Amino acid sequence: MNGIDEVVGAVEAGQLVVVPTDTVYGLACRPDREAVHALSALKGRSVDQPIALVAASVDAVAELVPELAGRTVPRGAFTIVLPNPARRLPWLAGVRPDTIGVRIPEATGVAAELLGRVGAIAATSANLHGGTDPRRLADVPREILDAVGAVLDGGDLPGTPSTVVDLTGPEPRVLREGAVPSAEALALVAE
Repeated sequence: MNGIDEVVGAVEAGQLVVVPTDTVYGLACRPDREAVHALSALKGRSVDQPIALVAASVDAVAELVPELAGRTVPRGAFTIVLPNPARRLPWLAGVRPDTIGVRIPEATGVAAELLGRVGAIAATSANLHGGTDPRRLADVPREILDAVGAVLDGGDLPGTPSTVVDLTGPEPRVLREGAVPSAEALALVAE
């Protein structure tokens, strides 16, 4: 395990890291093309699959995607897919470059400190593609732990990933039910 300074340094150096969120352990990196492609390769998934921007606030996301400044994104176990007409950071969007997934977790402890220090990161569950979402560091596959630049221990986590809600169409729709039930997620984004 590494300290917060080592993990921040690894992110800033473009390395992959394993970090806690408010739901599961994530495989994360700086949101640049090279690091995101390395993240997809390590996870064993196609670069055509989207990866979310995870940040402490919408302001941190807006530094990378200015069109999202002032946008309301629910805090918690949600990933919200939003329009990205300027197609910023298209390597995060998979096959839909005019969209972007944003997550503002209810992070606490070292997870909150990390996000506060690095701004937005690209992150997905720290599992191999199709594998179980890790709620403990012991659940993260050895091949991932051996390949990353740093690992941040946040203790045991709930273990259910975020609920993904797409707001790019005429009506909100749930793409993946996770920690927040679909009906509750849709009601919250409707507000």
